[in-house]
Formats: sequence, structure tokens, C-alpha cells
Amino acid sequence: MGQRPSSGGRVATAEIERAERLDAAGRHDEAIDCLARATQLGSVEAKTRLAKRLIVGDRAPLLLAPGVDLMREAAAEGSAEAAAILAVLAAAGLGGRQDWASALELARLAAARGWRRAARQLEVLASLDPRLNATSWAQAPSPIALHDDPSVRVFPSFLSGEVCAWLVESAQGRLERAKVYDPASKTDLISEGRTNSAATFNLVETDLVHLMVQTRISAAIGVPFANMEGTTVLHYAPGEQITDHYDFVDPSIPGYEDEVRTRGERIATFLVYLNEDYEGGETEFSVLGIRHKGRRGEGLCFINALPDGTPDRRTRHAGRPPLRGEKWVFTQFVRSKPAVPFFAG
Repeated sequence: MGQRPSSGGRVATAEIERAERLDAAGRHDEAIDCLARATQLGSVEAKTRLAKRLIVGDRAPLLLAPGVDLMREAAAEGSAEAAAILAVLAAAGLGGRQDWASALELARLAAARGWRRAARQLEVLASLDPRLNATSWAQAPSPIALHDDPSVRVFPSFLSGEVCAWLVESAQGRLERAKVYDPASKTDLISEGRTNSAATFNLVETDLVHLMVQTRISAAIGVPFANMEGTTVLHYAPGEQITDHYDFVDPSIPGYEDEVRTRGERIATFLVYLNEDYEGGETEFSVLGIRHKGRRGEGLCFINALPDGTPDRRTRHAGRPPLRGEKWVFTQFVRSKPAVPFFAG
């Protein structure tokens, strides 16, 4: 017969379950207190959950350093998930530089502990280079110019089919109706101009494959990895679209001037088309007269800012609706400043 959980273990499990109920009721501060009590009782699961929330400020205070310390403790105590998240933090540049060697070592540890997603990420990365060589991942194909001023460039065969499939898989179960940010209310709102779905990934939700793609984008366009925002995977069912819009942050709109000052301008957008088995669904630049349908694995980069850093209004564009079949696209916004403070070192 297996061992019965200790009384402390039972109490810790009860605290975790209570935290879930409190979160569902919107009582997040109390939920955090429950996770903290379960952590003090020795629950590695509670410690991992608490660390994740502190690292990104998920219904909790944003306390990066304490969160990372807790995550390291959880990994040392045997948590497979904690090891996988530490792998992401190493590859993302915790401490000022990307450390792919440590990231891969931690991912192998997580896989050995039974974390299947870590094992699958290693398989996908090995499909690109069996040596798991981060230097080779950063070697992007030469671009083809669709337009010179503003710059719109295509990168053929930017990602492999295995990577495209993983990115689509990573978005499954995470898709929500895409929203637009309203600077007046400082909230994300539903808009009839954007009817597609999106899956977003923060620092503890992303994975090594996403980070490899960002590393490749950084090398392709010559912008530091630290300037990458979090990744997004977009999904368009037949008839869904994003109407004409800009990707830059317009400092002339109230509420955006401070954002540009502190976080920088969105100077570039990089798309990767994850499938091609659909009709319609082109990316259209109405001012430039470009209507482009990408092939699977192809990258498309366009520059949103003028040389002086101000918005380039010629970059108005739209994601037209697919007429038949689903469309999947990976989206990366690139800032003129580091997107996450600790990336800067």
C-alpha cells in the first residue's frame, strides 16, 4: 500500500484547492495567501504556482526576483515544471544575456522528471539542428524585398514545418477573442474591426521553441532580442479578420505618450505564416498596394517607424478574412527599447 499523505500535505492540498476557488470568485489576494501558506507547509506545487504568479504579476504583485528565487527552490526540490520555467528564463536572458546552454540543460532535467512538454520542445528544436546549436538557429534566410520605403520584406522558409506545427499546437486551448487596447480606459476591448482569435504568451507561459523563433527574428532584422514583446499566435476562422490598422504606438493619442517614453515605439512587426491551406486571408497594405499571401513557414517583416522613430502612417495594413479554411499566424512586435527590464542586464 502507498503511503498516506501527511497531515501537513493534506492541509497544503486543501489550501491549493481553496486558492483555486478564491481565484474563480475574483478574490485573488486571498488566493495568494493560500498559496503562501501551502508553500510554508512544504508544497512544491504551491511554491511553483506562487512563483509563476509573482514573476509576471498574474493576479498578484509583480515581484520578479522573489518569484525567481521561489522557482529555483521548487526546481531544487524536484519540480519538473519549475525546471522547465527556469529553462525559459535562461533562454530569455535572465541576468542580462541569453544562456541557451543552461536552458537546454534545464529542459533536459524537466524532461527527465516527466515534463512531456519539455521533451517535445527538445524534439522540435533537434529537428532544426540535432546538435541543439543556438548559433545555427539564429541564421535566418536572406530576405526578398516587397517594398523598399517603408521596408516590407519576405523571408522564405523562415521556419520549418515542425516548428510551425508546434506553434499552432501551443495555441490550442488558449485562444480568446482578439481585443484592442483602449488608452482612455486602459483596458482591452472587443472591437468589430477585429473578429479573429489570439493566444498570447507571457514569460512563464512561453517555451523554448517560441524563444528560438524570437532569437531567429532578432538575428534576421538586427534588433536586440531584449526588444521583443511577448509572442502571439493568431487564428482566423472563415470570415474573421483584422481590418485596416497600425501596429505602432501613436504618441499623439492620450495615454500613449508615456508608454512610448518608457517602453519605446513598436518599430517593426514580424509575421510568420504557420499554414497555407486556406483561400483568401491575405495581408494587405492598402497604402502601398501590397496584397500578400504567405507560404507555410515564411516570414514577413515590415518597419512601422520613420528613421526619426516617429510612426510611419504608410504602414496601414489588414489581415483579410479567409474564404475557406483556417489561417494561423505567429506575430512578433519589436520595440525600440528593451521590452522586459531584466533583459537589459
